[in-house]
Amino acid sequence: MIIKKLLVVGVAALITVGCATDDPNRRAKTGAAIGAVTGAVIGNQSKSENGRVIGAAVGALTGAAVGSYMDKQHAKLQQQLAAEQNSNEIALSRPDAETIKLDVASEVSFDVNSASIKPNFTGSLNKVARIISEYDQTAIHVIGHTDSTGSGSYNQQLSEKRAISVARYLSKSGVQRTRLRSAGRGENQPIADNATSTGRSQNRRVEIYLKPIVQGREREAFTSPR
Repeated sequence: MIIKKLLVVGVAALITVGCATDDPNRRAKTGAAIGAVTGAVIGNQSKSENGRVIGAAVGALTGAAVGSYMDKQHAKLQQQLAAEQNSNEIALSRPDAETIKLDVASEVSFDVNSASIKPNFTGSLNKVARIISEYDQTAIHVIGHTDSTGSGSYNQQLSEKRAISVARYLSKSGVQRTRLRSAGRGENQPIADNATSTGRSQNRRVEIYLKPIVQGREREAFTSPR
């Protein structure tokens, strides 16, 4: 009953905002109203991780629209992050047609043994936040990784803290908290040889996965990448 009331109030707010077609801030106000409804509904769910309530509140994509939606999002990221890609700070890829992956190099994001984002990297994260805020039918997964130096438990905790730091920064920069998920994989998924300094540097990384919220398949969007 509480959830139904929240949705009714939220819908009323959205209609009120949507009617002001001449308001230059209409899109921002609409997004804020959606976020308020989503947050309220999620707060009354014991298990919001399945993404169904989020998809209902945000407005999920139809299957036919997914490809174009992700292609446009990828193209905008490519354009806005051209400098970061040229300097090997961020690498963009498409693991599959419905997923965008951003690999963030450790040298520009965190100091060794630290989970505090380097000040010089916040400008790049601001760019990412602006784009994924615009594409608001996307779930965001932030995954932290470390090299094998130190104990397994320490590396696991560090990877989790780094992922949380990035997710929190994105949230503070305007990305809806309900769209964000974070996780740490510690030293368990190396992409290079930990026996060399170059390899260890490559293994210390943060990955950001963008997945579409598709109607009827909301759970997939909020399922953590492997």
